[in-house]
Amino acid sequence: MNKRQHEILDIVSREGYATIDDLAGRFDISHQTIRRDIILLDRNGILKRFHGGVGIIDGRTRPEYDDKRQLAIEPKRRIAARAAGLIEDRMTLFIDVGTTAEAFAHGLVQSRTRCRIVTPSLAIGQALAEHPTLEAIVTGGVAKTRDGAVVGPLAIALIEQFSFDYAFIGFSGFDGDGAPMDFDLDKVLVKRAAMRRAAISVGLADSSKYRRRASVRLAQAGDLDQLISDSQPPGPLAHALHAAGVEIVLATDDA
Repeated sequence: MNKRQHEILDIVSREGYATIDDLAGRFDISHQTIRRDIILLDRNGILKRFHGGVGIIDGRTRPEYDDKRQLAIEPKRRIAARAAGLIEDRMTLFIDVGTTAEAFAHGLVQSRTRCRIVTPSLAIGQALAEHPTLEAIVTGGVAKTRDGAVVGPLAIALIEQFSFDYAFIGFSGFDGDGAPMDFDLDKVLVKRAAMRRAAISVGLADSSKYRRRASVRLAQAGDLDQLISDSQPPGPLAHALHAAGVEIVLATDDA
């Protein structure tokens, strides 16, 4: 995908649907050019073409994982830096699968913090391999998806052997009451196991997740102790999170 097509994906991920008229106006280009973009995104199973516009597929988007790494790069960097500021020597951490979690792990690689990290992500395990001060433990199980997530009973059984100072959790969107949501039940079961074993559970989510919903409730809103994001949630979601006792931590360059 080119830059404009990435931006179209980001818009539709946030808003659920966009018309050809709206997209043509946003990008100041012809309707024909937008239609070509939409045809390509539909043909590759990333978005769904509808009459007069484009939307998410069956309530969700399906971007390739390498493409997702190119979305919201700067917000993810800030979120990763803010999360890294919580870490002290001798901690035991759970770091979830996902592009924001990967950004966080890569940030830790630059530090000399001494801690143990348990992860269901093959990509994070590889990034931390042979680091002199970070001990990386990758869960056993089934490598199910292209993002390198390891899931299943073996992954959960290993996670249950640890007590985590922090569990850093990724997810795909929010329910109306502030509950974090995801698409894959197998991944959700791994996330829940880590949260049960954590003193503090921290959600990592850039602002594109605020207007998305997924199909599986990951936890109750109050099961997250903190949410680290690049901007404040919109009013109703912010109210629901505050009411549930979730601390919203803004990741800004001057934080």
